[in-house]
Amino acid sequence: MLHRVKKENDLNKDKWVGIGGKFEENESPEDCLLREVKEESGLTLTSWRYRGIVTFINTKCEAEFMHLFTADAFEGEMKSCDEGELEWIKKSELMRLTLWEGDKIFLKLLADDAPFFSLKLVYEGDRLTEAVLDGTKLL
Repeated sequence: MLHRVKKENDLNKDKWVGIGGKFEENESPEDCLLREVKEESGLTLTSWRYRGIVTFINTKCEAEFMHLFTADAFEGEMKSCDEGELEWIKKSELMRLTLWEGDKIFLKLLADDAPFFSLKLVYEGDRLTEAVLDGTKLL
């Protein structure tokens, strides 16, 4: 499930991104995952897998770490999201969306069922200038 960001002042405006957000005090990555999915979609995950970590560096904002999870089971009813329009996207359609270039790298890793990975993505504004996977430079 992805959503297209509509907020005018958001770095992700008009791009499709996964559900996520900032950690609250004393949260683990799993705590944050469950809370954010519930808040943004109304769904309660019942089965998920921790897949990787992305170091995201951009000249337009503070650096951040993204913890990547995939889920294969949930309960509840999907609700509308105030951060953008939520949509289920077929895996075969993902690369046709307006995505960050680096997102295409980790989405392919997830689709290929790669083992747990560390990916560093460096941007100058919207332009990907560096990508490093598990210490090996890709770009």
